[in-house]
Amino acid sequence: MDWESAARRLAANTVIRPESRWCQPLATTPRHLFVPRWWTKTTSSGGEELWELRDGASDNEAWLRDVYSDTTLVTRIGTLHADHAEVGQTLTRGRKQRSTSSSTLPALILMMYRAAWITDTSRLLVTCGSGYGTALACARLGEEQVTSVDIDPYLVQAARKRLAEAGHHPRVEVCDLTGALPEGSYDRIISTVSVPAVPTSWLEALAPGGRLVTTLADTGLVIVADKTSDGGAVGHVAPEAAGFMSARHSEDYDDTFPENPPAWQTARHAEGESITTSRYPLTYVPDTWDVRSTLELLVPGIDHRQHTADNGTRTVYMLHADGSWARATAEGRRDSPTVHQGGPRRLWDELDRIRTWLAVDGDLPIRGATVTITPDGAATFSRRGWSATIA
Repeated sequence: MDWESAARRLAANTVIRPESRWCQPLATTPRHLFVPRWWTKTTSSGGEELWELRDGASDNEAWLRDVYSDTTLVTRIGTLHADHAEVGQTLTRGRKQRSTSSSTLPALILMMYRAAWITDTSRLLVTCGSGYGTALACARLGEEQVTSVDIDPYLVQAARKRLAEAGHHPRVEVCDLTGALPEGSYDRIISTVSVPAVPTSWLEALAPGGRLVTTLADTGLVIVADKTSDGGAVGHVAPEAAGFMSARHSEDYDDTFPENPPAWQTARHAEGESITTSRYPLTYVPDTWDVRSTLELLVPGIDHRQHTADNGTRTVYMLHADGSWARATAEGRRDSPTVHQGGPRRLWDELDRIRTWLAVDGDLPIRGATVTITPDGAATFSRRGWSATIA
């Protein structure tokens, strides 16, 4: 297998300048060692959405093509790692069969690493997953400066073995990223899983002047912040958006959004207390990043769902644990939807308020916002007189 040529092509297509310090790590790291098997999305002949197992050893050409392309490769669905699945196995895609680990696309790993302003002497704590991002960090800095963590004991075990095969022996530990970190002081903490808020353990483990780079769960926000003398941190929202899996605390995700919450049946069929016509075409909030991020900051915890009927009519649902719900339906992509709402809050009105804000100002204040993090992890975003806080 000529993986070296494939890795060099990946580096040439991913790194803008060949003199970049990340070019050589990309060109010499055998990504296929870290992703021998992966899950890919497919559709059955009957239209059912599936996860299908791909086995690299069964098709070297596809292995090289997929692994050495700038794409994310899903390695774990629910509690089933691709390493433990049977060749040809499929799983139904759905809320109960979500991806729970992956090998992040190389360009996104490098974006997070560049945002961290890693220097030759930086001591890193990074998230593990497949171990590929850890291998890139080791190739750039040396294994003695890298600590890698994951909640999953098997992922840690597999990553240690595969890192050793690639010639690296960093510290790799089982750890809940939102709890106590492996003992030590770190100049950079870089997370390629999202967190609901900045953990206080990160602030405690950061060296004076150290930098953290992470995304916030259910948003596209990349936060870059430097530790301040009071034990907090100050920084900004990066111009690039990113979406990562949320940090897990156990074998699988907690059922934050159950399949059939109480508001679901109501949202699908009820008339509601409010029936209006939206001034904007139908939008599915998770497909955006600035609107989605702003809405999550202002009204956290909305469960977004959508459905397309056989005749092409689209319906978008918004559900909240407080009993609020919204249902918006439109026949065409440019048609103004009819919106039914109920519960204590008008969720679609909150969304349209943000969209009006965007239409009037041309952007939303979350873009480029300043981030101030207190020592207890509360993060306040502010720009042009607007502010929002996540504790």
